Order: sequence, then C-alpha cells, then structure tokens
Amino acid sequence: MGSSQSTPSSSFRDTKGRPLNHKSSHILSKISLGCASDNFTDGSEHSHETTKLVPNEKYAFVDHQQPPSLPPSVVYSPSETTLADDGELAYNQFIKDYPEYQLTWILDSLRRTDFARLERAGETYVDYMGGALYPESLIRVHTDFLNRSILGNTHSVSNSSKLSLQLADEARAAVLSHFKASSDYTVVFTANASAALKLVAESFPFTGGSSLVIGVDSHNSVHGVREFAAYKGARTCYIPSTSQGGFDIPTAKNILLRHRPRSRETAPCLFVQTSQSNISNAKTPLSMTDYAASLGYHTVVDGAALAPTSIINISDYPIDAVAISFYKMFGYPTGVGALIVKKSFLAQLKRPWFAGGTVDLVQAPGDIVTRAHALHEQFEDGTINYLQLPAITNGLRFLSAYLPFLPLRLSSLLLFLASSLSKLRHDSSGKPVVRILSRIPTKRPRAIGEQSDAGSILSMLFFDPSGELIPISFIEYAASTQKVSLRTGCMCNPGGAAAMMGMEKEMARLNPGISLSEFEEKVGRELGVVRVSLGLATNFHDVWRVIQFATSIGQQQKRETMWNQWMESRRSAIGQAI
Repeated sequence: MGSSQSTPSSSFRDTKGRPLNHKSSHILSKISLGCASDNFTDGSEHSHETTKLVPNEKYAFVDHQQPPSLPPSVVYSPSETTLADDGELAYNQFIKDYPEYQLTWILDSLRRTDFARLERAGETYVDYMGGALYPESLIRVHTDFLNRSILGNTHSVSNSSKLSLQLADEARAAVLSHFKASSDYTVVFTANASAALKLVAESFPFTGGSSLVIGVDSHNSVHGVREFAAYKGARTCYIPSTSQGGFDIPTAKNILLRHRPRSRETAPCLFVQTSQSNISNAKTPLSMTDYAASLGYHTVVDGAALAPTSIINISDYPIDAVAISFYKMFGYPTGVGALIVKKSFLAQLKRPWFAGGTVDLVQAPGDIVTRAHALHEQFEDGTINYLQLPAITNGLRFLSAYLPFLPLRLSSLLLFLASSLSKLRHDSSGKPVVRILSRIPTKRPRAIGEQSDAGSILSMLFFDPSGELIPISFIEYAASTQKVSLRTGCMCNPGGAAAMMGMEKEMARLNPGISLSEFEEKVGRELGVVRVSLGLATNFHDVWRVIQFATSIGQQQKRETMWNQWMESRRSAIGQAI
C-alpha cells in the first residue's frame, strides 16, 4: 500500500492514476498519508474530509481499493506470522465464527508494511490505550520533510516563521475536519489531553453556586478538575460507576437534573463526560451532552480513549470542548494534544495567568494586559510545537483512511479473546485462570463503518489453581518474559478500578495522605487489573499470543518456573538497592 513505500511520491496518485503533483504552495501535499477517496473506503462521509486541505487534488491509493469479501487464503495467511498448527486451526475457526473480519484485510497489509518491526522484534504489543504504535511511513515522510524544510518560531514574520504558521493552520484545519467540527470550533494545541482538560479547569468561571458533574469511572485528569472547582467554592457531584464501568444513564440524568445550574450567567455548571473508559472499556453515549446542555450545563468530553478507534462527529452534539492526545491516535508525535473547542465557550474562559504567545501587549511595570487577537492564541502558552505539527496533519490523514475498519476488526478480535480466556482452566484443579472485569461489546459490527458499543480493552484478573488472586506484578513480569507488552495497575482511573474490583467501600474509607503502598497493605493485595488493549496494528496473531500466554499461567510447571524466576529477580533487585 502507499504508506509502505520508502518514497511516498511513487505510492500515491490522483484519481486519474497520475503521480501526485506536489505544488510548492502546498508543501505537505506530497506526504498526505492515507488521504482517503470515495473509492477507498466504504462510502461513509469520512472518506472525503481530509482532501479539503489540498485544493483541486483528490488522492487515492492505487494498490488497495475498497475490498470485497475475499477468501481467507487471500485475506490473511497465518503462516506469515509463524503460527503453530494449533494457532492455524484456531484462526480457521475464528474466520468461521467472525467472517466479517475478512473485510478488514487491508489492515493485515498495513501490518506487514508500516508495522513490520513487530515481527522482526517478536513482540506482541497490546497496550494501545497506553500509546499507539507509530506507522513507519509517517516517521519517514516527516523526517524527510524536516530535512528539506526551514521552519522558524511562529511568533515572527520571516519566511521560515510564515511557513511554520501555515503548517500550524493546516494542522488546525486537519483536526477540525477529522472530527467533523463546524466553523463554530477552533483548536488549541496543548501538551496532551490532560493539559487540554486543565486549560478548561483553570479557566472555567466556577462560583460558589456552581456544580461540577463527572463520572466515577474517569481518568485522573478528569478528577483533577475538582481541585479548581473546589478552590472557587463549587461543589463536585459524582455519577457512580456500574460494576462494569461507565454509568447507568437514568442515574446520570437524575444527578444532572438535581445539580443543574440555577443561573448559567451567575453560577455556571460543568459536565465533563468520559466518552470511553480507559480501564472498564465502557462507552457512554455522547447524546448525554444533549441532556446536560438542555439543563444549562456546559459540556466537555474527554475523548482521549475514544478517538483512536472511533469516528467522532463533534458537531452532531452540543459539545463545548473535546480533549485528545495524538500519540494515542497514531503514535507520533508524543507531547502534542489538543482542545477542540467552541469559540463561544472559549470566550467565556478566563486564564489565571498569561505567557509569551498569549498576549499582544503587556505593561511592565503595571497591570495592563492586552490578550492576543486570535482566541486560540490566548490559550497556547509560549511557542507551540511547530516542528511536530505537520506530523499531526499527516497522521490524521493516515488514520482517517483506516478508521472505518477498526470497530469491526477490533470487536471481532476482542470477542474472540474474551471468549477464549473465559474458557481457560488450570491443569491441576480445573478452576478458571482468568476473570474478565471489563465491559464486552454487545453490539457486534457486521459491516465497515459500523460502530461498537464498547471499546477494544480487556481488563482482567488472574487466579491460581486454588482460586487465590495472582499478583498483577507477577503477571506483568511473566508477560514480559514472553515478549507480551501489556499493562497492569489502576490505569490512572481509581474510580473505575474500584468499581470493577468491588472495592468502593475501601475507597470511601481512605484517609488523607495515605499512599498506594499503605492502601495495598491495608486491603492485603496489589491494586489494579491486567489490561490488554487492541489498536490499529493488532491482528489475530497478537490475540493468539495473549491466549498462549494466559494458557501458560494455567499450566502448573510453567507457572512455577516463571514464579521462581520472578522471585529471584525481586531478591536481586532488593540486593542491588541495598
């Protein structure tokens, strides 16, 4: 496919089959990775948005058109990823149970090109919620672009600065296009999604009569908003989590109703919605913002976990702002996120300070400050990461070409993984090896473009032959010895973790100043779960390797060998520390 070539210009052509014409006025048009055309995707509205950034040109991949239903031998060969005989049999059964998976064959081709390093390293990467893997072609074209370009600080009028500013504007336009945001929105570039949420938290006009409503099953960056609310005298109201994360919609509506704003002008209230949990896999419908807005709330969405695998049409809902991180979407660059925000909402936020880049004139000494004319500039402290912004434009173009395929592909893999792990039994006692805690999709996509009602995360606990919990630190160690990259812990989501593990009462009894180690000692166990998260480059081989790893935990001889190795490594670490 186009992104697999070392020279992108030879890989992409216009809709008439001609090589791309890289006009000097559009310096990035030659590296518009994955810029989708109508004959590439399934005909959804997503298929043409990114071409708006390159006027008068519409690109298509020449070697991968929208796939028909192909036989498994054409779609994917297990031997390419060196599956053993039992794995090949499992794959054949998987295709019988999930025939729609074949429609996503183009992602297998992508795996062999842009993510070939996984096979070379023999690594099974299943921590996409922690950070997506970058496609190799994105790095190549971005490096090539930097080698050919002269970019300067955007706060100047030199040619190099003008180019940087042009690229920043193109990146803003690409973000708005990708998320289907209308002209009512703008983009503020930040360090990450957490920084985007903090911008809202520190600037929102909370008062003593204001309410902040958030879900228990939220990232710490959402919980942190309550600090700013409390400082200004506002109250924080929590929507409880279900045992599988997310929240019960009638309960959420009732809480929003009881704490609704009495006056939007004198006591504005804020609803921060976690669109997808990073630990429980629960999705909460964005239509909740309709209800909250109807009551007078301002609405902000934490979209960091949802954006990598779901199509989000912001303008379909009364959303005031969405926070995202680009490395979670397409792996590169880290250190850049965004707040996609309504201009009218941004105008109501009051920064508690100013910095270089956010002002037009400052009286010194004195107290007169004239803010920057452009609203987004008032919230971008210092110099934006102008060297990385072109990678965002092209990363979004790349992702948009494959995003319609992901819900179908990942829900098939996740359902197969969950079913397989649930059936595992210890060879010595017959008791279950794994208990799945997170939400499993109930809506199974059958066609490209359909969305799933849950994400692509599996959070679980492992148990020994007697039914006792196995420490998650051992599971992480054992996985690393088998080159499986997964995640353990509470995932910066203490509320969701406590709800899934049935530890709400213990959470409620926490004392000020208590540390994690003290809490774990008090409850007599390590806190957290084992999380597997799937993403753009995930294929059947990865899921099968996770199943093989979990199977080894259920095999007494293998488990005891790994346990002895783990204990020895811990003793060695303690000795080195001493």
